Amino acid sequence: MGNGKNIQTRSSRSEYERETATGTKGMVVSAHPYATDAGERILRNGGNAIDAAIAVQFALNLGEPMMTGIGGSGFFMVHHNESKTTKIYNGHSQAPKSAHPDMFLDDHGEVIPFRERSTHANAVGVPGILAAMEAARKDYGLMPLADLIQPSIEAAEQGVEVNWMLDWALKEFEYRLSDHARELFMPNGKGLIEGDIYFKEHLVKTYRVLQREGIKAFYEGEIAQAIVSTLKEHGGSMELSDLKNYQVTVDEPVWTDYRDYRLASSNMPSAGGTTMLQILKLLEGFNMSAYEAKSWEKYYLFAEAMRIAFSDKMAFSGDPLFNHIPIKGMLNADYLGERRRLINFQSRSTEVDYGNPWAYDDGKEVKVVAQPFEPERERSETTHFTVMDRWGNIVACTSTVEHPFGSGIMVKDYGFVLNNELTDFDPIPGGLNEVQPGKRPVSCKSPTIVFKEGKPCLTLGSPGGPTIVGSVFQTIVNVLDFKMDLKEAIEEPRIFNSTGSLIGWEDGVDEKSKAKLEQMGFTFIEDPYPIGNVQGIFIDQETGRLYGAADSSREGKAAGLD
Repeated sequence: MGNGKNIQTRSSRSEYERETATGTKGMVVSAHPYATDAGERILRNGGNAIDAAIAVQFALNLGEPMMTGIGGSGFFMVHHNESKTTKIYNGHSQAPKSAHPDMFLDDHGEVIPFRERSTHANAVGVPGILAAMEAARKDYGLMPLADLIQPSIEAAEQGVEVNWMLDWALKEFEYRLSDHARELFMPNGKGLIEGDIYFKEHLVKTYRVLQREGIKAFYEGEIAQAIVSTLKEHGGSMELSDLKNYQVTVDEPVWTDYRDYRLASSNMPSAGGTTMLQILKLLEGFNMSAYEAKSWEKYYLFAEAMRIAFSDKMAFSGDPLFNHIPIKGMLNADYLGERRRLINFQSRSTEVDYGNPWAYDDGKEVKVVAQPFEPERERSETTHFTVMDRWGNIVACTSTVEHPFGSGIMVKDYGFVLNNELTDFDPIPGGLNEVQPGKRPVSCKSPTIVFKEGKPCLTLGSPGGPTIVGSVFQTIVNVLDFKMDLKEAIEEPRIFNSTGSLIGWEDGVDEKSKAKLEQMGFTFIEDPYPIGNVQGIFIDQETGRLYGAADSSREGKAAGLD
């Protein structure tokens, strides 16, 4: 993927300077320069973190249209410094009222192949990111919506340059593009390549409608009508009423302590936060700082903790508006102590499976339904960005269209692709994450803020589907346990595994440690690949100085204000 991950081999000095920044009165970090520049402009013009983050999201639809956009969803976490509150504006996609538990099964009751079902119009969930941002803006923003969209309009009218990441995505995922998307990204049948300049007139038209008429136009007006019309053309069943009835929820984060810190992360239906915090609580039982950052012991603990937590994640995650989820049990100290005993330092444990957090919650159990392993399903992509302003407000947002280019369906004459987030539901019904109308599928997004003595000291997140969890917890351990600076912590090579023996890895993972884990029953994917794309801000509580860092695996940029 792309040009590799390790900063020592990929980032030149100029790239490193683009990817890092310091400041005292504000910081913006995102995966694309267009987006960071838009957020910085808003901060300099008097906007706060909420305003700037909204501007970032609109601009990411230009620079990373394969990863995110207004046709997608997101978890928009806001720490409001004056009120000392931390909330998640949940803009996750919802299933339309026509959705049903068997919708991803064929006439014989077999699971429809992922490539087929993920590019069908019925994979599209009701987009929620715009509604979430507007709800946050109305609560805390300082600037009109039209002003927050304007930087993106100006950038689009000047022409959008294709970077190496978009070039790669078009080559790798061309098959996902529908007719209208091909007209934009593959003019004359030939895909855009790095360095090309292209113009997004239809998206500019959409943004001007939003400037004039507000977000309501997306859910009730002409944009809503275009969404439904386009989906009907592709065999979809979403109705105007599904868009009109979309409701944002304002959720409490999931909280836990890790050593001397307090962490807030995304709550269900994003299982990422709970899973990530479970891993940290498992690791808390070990003196991580006693190990070397590249030691086999570290990698072994990471791998086994991921296996244990992901076993629970797959069994016990769902939309809390439809089912009780045993989060209390999953983060219970006694339960985690019981689970920690599976880690033996001798070999890969053969006893790892989901546990029984219900015994530490309400005692009621639900049926766990095994799902098929589908490698393509794991290839979801996303983006993360984070902003802090001069007043101490913070936004950490992970947003997505799910898989690269989402469903591949571009809204006719409006220039944005629609998500395929309903594929995050279990295709085989019966479990907590089965499809139901109005329900939100399980996600792994993990926007996270770390607090020390009640004050924020770190904000971060990552894209990458299930690998989000691995990217975020490893960066946190690198900062809090291994005392790395933020950029170093982000660039330290990561590993990822789910419940089995197979481990993905980044270039730079110690070869001797890999060999030791192989002796212990693990296997490694043949070639390294970038795992996640962490964006973060470290706040020095003693000096008030902000340190922003973007991951080198994309064209990230950090911008600080003094």
